[in-house]
Amino acid sequence: MNVAELVGRTLAGLGAGTAFGVVGSGNFEVTNALRAGGVRFVAARHEGGAASMADAYARISGKVSVLSLHQGCGLSNAVTGITEAAKSRTPMLVLTADSAGSSVLSNFRIDQDALAASVGAVPERVHSAATAVADTVRAFRTARQQRRTVVLNLPLDVQAQAAPGLPDVLPSISGPAPMRPDIGAAADLADLLIAAERPVFVAGRGARGSREPLRELASRSGALLATSAVAHGLFHDDPFALGISGGFASPAAAELIVGADLVVGWGCALNMWTTRHGTLLSPHAKLVQVDLEQGALGAHRPIDLGIVGDAGCTAEDVLSELGDHQAVGYRTEDVAGRIAATGRWNDVEHDDLSRGGRIDPRTLSKLLDDLLPAERIVSIDSGNFMGYPSAYLSVPDELGFCFTQAFQSVGLGLGTAIGAALARPDRLPVLGTGDGGFHMALSELDTAVRLRLPLVVIVYNDAAYGAEVHHFGDADMTTVRFPDSDVAAIGRGFGCAGVTVRSAEDLFAVKDWLAGPRDAPLVIDAKIADDGGSWWLAEAFRH
Repeated sequence: MNVAELVGRTLAGLGAGTAFGVVGSGNFEVTNALRAGGVRFVAARHEGGAASMADAYARISGKVSVLSLHQGCGLSNAVTGITEAAKSRTPMLVLTADSAGSSVLSNFRIDQDALAASVGAVPERVHSAATAVADTVRAFRTARQQRRTVVLNLPLDVQAQAAPGLPDVLPSISGPAPMRPDIGAAADLADLLIAAERPVFVAGRGARGSREPLRELASRSGALLATSAVAHGLFHDDPFALGISGGFASPAAAELIVGADLVVGWGCALNMWTTRHGTLLSPHAKLVQVDLEQGALGAHRPIDLGIVGDAGCTAEDVLSELGDHQAVGYRTEDVAGRIAATGRWNDVEHDDLSRGGRIDPRTLSKLLDDLLPAERIVSIDSGNFMGYPSAYLSVPDELGFCFTQAFQSVGLGLGTAIGAALARPDRLPVLGTGDGGFHMALSELDTAVRLRLPLVVIVYNDAAYGAEVHHFGDADMTTVRFPDSDVAAIGRGFGCAGVTVRSAEDLFAVKDWLAGPRDAPLVIDAKIADDGGSWWLAEAFRH
């Protein structure tokens, strides 16, 4: 056994989830060792796509995913996806070959440690045959327990060293330990809730998995429930849930959040996107933030109370402090009626812009929400279109929505949707993407076809980089407009089903696909009407 085989077998023994990547000479042996150890490997067509797959798989499955890469260019091709994962605190292990220490003139040589650190990942290294198991365990523990993206460098000369066999027993590495808040801080939050008349909770990524204690605390304190975009679906069936706070918020939801006299962010950064640059926060409202990281408290705006602690544990301790206290607060019949009637964008009337062979993206999204099965995972690419699938396509819970937007890169959507689909094969995977992001990630259609995924790819096709078109107004748009490509035909060329949608009637073909075997992806080429800049983008550009 050499070090490459030992590292792969160790990761398998530690319980690594699915591995993704593109295999070259540098990671050939270690990838086969992963496979021999029982880890599923998904071969992507591009390292960037593989990185997004691994990121999404970890987010939805809760397991540490593995991204296997060749040295140098293999790693650099994946950097955008790795950056997204690192910024999102995705527990992911990037297993990358590295040039031998003596290969100072190698074409593949770059400073891989510095590259990893520069994008917020944790650089680690397998140093020798004697330390290979310990190095691998350390990297895996960091990924799992600290929720970090770790780049484990495996130099070629070290890979080739003869190694001892796998230890009889590997350590059992549990997930992050819950962190209870200071009891005084929990009492302070309880006092604020008792004094509040219109409290609102905004749950973020750090609150995923804390649904029930937060719902109970909100019910007891009379609070309305909202989420950041990444936690969309957490409270989907609660009658006092407002959906997404921020740019995607419906007019009714935004008005109710602005009306709050206390806003509590649970594992939520309360950044410019979630608060619409602060305009969703009344200047008279008290602001509280609960987070595992001390440095996150008050990072984006001044707060009245910061609590270091796990969202679920903190909610439980605050409930204990409340004792028998029960408040109506914001949970009145009038508010419940407003949420039921106009809380979602789907319930908001709009002037249908469908004409001239192009369909209004709002009309399209509402119809697809009704048409597609409710048990779904919606993944979102970046661009002008993104508010439509995010706001109009409902999801069954927080594991039904995969939002890789921490780096705000166009083109991550297709890889994201594939990774999410593999994490939850019991749900219909749905991707919302623009034509720009679709063309960037096109090669991974081959991966989706090979895997026979029942993936619905909705391409909001305006033949442009729409955000720039709407942002720069009357400027020369030659550089951001393109000929209208036949996206459905491109999909069919890869082996997908392809449908062109110009009107509501064209969606009957989607219904036919849903009734069939679903043994290949469906690409919907939706020729969308000019929306003048989607509502959320217009809101962002105003600030």
